[in-house]
Amino acid sequence: QVQLVESGGGLVQPGGSLRVSCGASGFTFSRFAMSWYRQAPGKERELVAAITSGGGSTNYANSVKGRFTISRDNDKNTVYLQMNSLKPEDTGVYYCNARGWEYGSRDYWGKGTLVTVSS
Repeated sequence: QVQLVESGGGLVQPGGSLRVSCGASGFTFSRFAMSWYRQAPGKERELVAAITSGGGSTNYANSVKGRFTISRDNDKNTVYLQMNSLKPEDTGVYYCNARGWEYGSRDYWGKGTLVTVSS
């Protein structure tokens, strides 16, 4: 059974930092590109950051470049998103996504973790 479980969300003040994690199971994690998406209240889900299966390449939304860092540990089947200099507009539910090929094209989603940036 495939599972993506996000953790680490919470309330943080503007300018603060937070790290969210996503633990994966039920598929070959090292074969899948991983991404973080977020959905703010009343808005569509948007891509925040992505990392290739081996971790050698990353890309970021313009709004988070220089502030957020995506990383992965293929031995622990976990992907991370380090968020620094947080702003109120970073508030939203952060979702983990896995995309790759294993007995067919696969696209998996976690249930999300809420990040609230507020004073």
